[in-house]
Parts: sequence; C-alpha cells; structure tokens
Amino acid sequence: MLDLLIQNAALPDGRSNMSIAVRGEKIVELSAGLDAPARDVVDAHGRLLSPPFVDAHFHMDATLSYGLPRVNASGTLLEGIAVWGELKPLLTAEAIIERALTYCDWAVARGLLAIRSHVDTSDPSLMAVDALLAVKKQVAPYIDLQLVAFPQDGVLRSPGGVDNLKRALDKGVDVVGGIPHFERTSEQGATSVKLLCEIAAERGLLVDMHCDESDDPLSRHIETLAFEAQRLGLQGRVNGSHCTSMHSMDNYYVSKLLPLIAESGVSVIANPLINITLQGRHDTYPKRRGMTRVPELMAAGVNVAFGHDCVMDPWYGMGSGDMLEVAHMGLHVAQMTSQQGIRDCFDAVTTNAAKVMHLQGYGLEVGCDASFVLLQARDPVEAIRLRANRLKVWRKGKLVAETPEVMARLQLAGRPEAIGFSHP
Repeated sequence: MLDLLIQNAALPDGRSNMSIAVRGEKIVELSAGLDAPARDVVDAHGRLLSPPFVDAHFHMDATLSYGLPRVNASGTLLEGIAVWGELKPLLTAEAIIERALTYCDWAVARGLLAIRSHVDTSDPSLMAVDALLAVKKQVAPYIDLQLVAFPQDGVLRSPGGVDNLKRALDKGVDVVGGIPHFERTSEQGATSVKLLCEIAAERGLLVDMHCDESDDPLSRHIETLAFEAQRLGLQGRVNGSHCTSMHSMDNYYVSKLLPLIAESGVSVIANPLINITLQGRHDTYPKRRGMTRVPELMAAGVNVAFGHDCVMDPWYGMGSGDMLEVAHMGLHVAQMTSQQGIRDCFDAVTTNAAKVMHLQGYGLEVGCDASFVLLQARDPVEAIRLRANRLKVWRKGKLVAETPEVMARLQLAGRPEAIGFSHP
C-alpha cells in the first residue's frame, strides 16, 4: 500500500491529470490517472503541484530584527549596514535563534523548504555562526538550511577577516562567501575573490559571493569571479549574488561578459525586492531599476535564480517569506511578461534555485523526495499572478503545513456567491 497518493494534479511543466504516488519519503510513481490503494488520498482538483520553493539568497542572522536598535529611516544600503553595525553589539545567540526559528515557521507555511543563508563572520566571537548552526540542526527535519560564511565587513578590510571565515568553515558552515566590492580598493576586491575561491577549492566547497551590489558600472568583480571559477576548476560550484552593477554597464562590455559567465558555469542570483529598493538611490530621474540583466543572462545559458535576501531587517522592513512575491516583482522589473518569461520566473524560485544550492532529491520525478506544495492555482502563471495560497505542504512524504482555501464571498444579485480570482 502507498503512504500517499495525490491525484488529478497539474504540474509546472504543463502535464495535467497527474498522480503522484509516495512510499516512505520518496516518489515511487508519477503517471496520468493512477488509482491505487493508499493510506492518504488527496484530490488536487486540477490545481498546481510544485516542488518546494527555494530561496538561494537570504540573511537569517538579521531577519525579523526590524526596528532594532532603530529603523533605517533612509532605506539605503549604507544606512542599513550602519544600523546592523549598531545592532551587532546588542545581539544574543538566543535572540538570533528565536527570530530564525520564527522565520523558518513562516517559510514552511509558504512552502519554502530550502534556504541558503549568509551569516556574518566579521565578529570574532562567531556568535551568529554558532546560533545559525544550531538552527540548521533543529530545522533539518523540515528545511534544508545551507549556510554561507559571509565576511560582511570585507574579508581583507576587517581585522582577522580571513581567520574568522576559516574558523566558521571549520565549524561546519557549507559555502565560502565574500563581498569584493566592499573592500578598500578594486584591486583588493579582486584579490579577495582569488583568495576566497582558492579556499573553496582547497576545501571542496561551493562559493557564493555578494558581487557588484552597486550602481557603479565599473564594479566588475563578476568578471574575476568567472575567471577564478575556470582557473580553479570550480565550474558549476560558484555563484554571484546581486550583480546589480550589470544593470548600469555599457552593452558592449556586457556582450563580452555574458559568454564569459556562461563558459565559467557561474550562476547568478538576483534579489528583486531588495535590488529595486536599494539601487538607484543616487539617481534623480530617470531612476535605474538596478536589478541585474535577468533575461539576457538566461538567454546566454546562465542559471539564474531569485532570492528574498531580507525580511524585516535593517535593509528591508517588509516581506513574509513568500517566494511568489519575489517572482512577481522579478518579472515586473525584468519586463518578463511573456508566458515563457513568467514561467522562467517561477523556475527562478524553484528548480533554478535548487541547482544553485546543489539540492539532492529535489524535483517531481520518480526517485525524488516526496516534498512538494499544492497551490491554489492551475499553473505557474496563475500562481505568480495570485501569489497563490499554499493549500498543503509536504516534506519527504509528511504533511507539514496546510492553509484553508481562500475564497471571497459576494452579496450580489445574480452573481456567483464565491470567487477565487481564477481566469474563467
């Protein structure tokens, strides 16, 4: 007997009337119209069954700290960094853990079951590192939490930066991070990229760098990152996050840069909610959007994912862990309004992000983990349009969250009593 059978589901690739059979933690059969005995049978009623949402770029050590010790009044990146600097001496491990666990509760309810979080290693005590390693262990039954050693103050710019980062990796942090554009000079930024990629190569680790999070078109550390990925044989294991300077670069240089990134196997993560908020702050009008060149990168064969980056922290006072909100903003900013463009944005918060994180067992195929989300929508386009309700969320065959169907009740003569905003 099966443990779970989901029938009459639509899948993101367009297949309909699909049945997903689960035994234990794995998908054991996936076919149209399957009927078999199971302990739990769920009729999807033609709604979309998606693999879990994945956030490939987040800062869990800062999440839900909005207003501590004060609000970022200007909303700028630099004031956010200043507020975080004021908050760090006041942080406790207990508070970091409590806020992170609360956010993970939100994530599960949103069908977000894999998160890559950067954790600040600039503090020699590595308190935040220890706190999030404890969170990672606690949430492992329901969230894949991957941690990045992130020298937020600059690995060369801050005293002991390299040693702190290495100690964080020794403790069990998964990924090597960096922030080359925040080093004292462009030359030191390039040096930091080389150094950090060499550390990753020596340890057999992945790389994820905050890269060129700037409006300056001459911030070109993504070029160095792509070169180092090739030089060290790290193809497919390196990611550049933000890359917002590419929005301001001249087209001739970008025509050289795009194939270089593609050849190197470097992936790129845009963070639409944050990029659109923090970039272009020195502009009057016209104002730059600031988000990197998502459709152009995708067309060049680069794997592009979207991240949430921040939720209620010194840099961003909004958010609730909803990756469909991230995709919704991303398609607007990138003007990816074709049917294929919208579906590409759905992939950016699911399959593309899973590739960035090298998640094992991810997807809707036989042999994959029985982890998926039943959405109150019929396809990825409708899911993004509605920021669709998550009806049920499963993690490795176990139901971990559910939300009642959302309907509006009308009091109108001759009109339907309830509507759900689906296209007729």
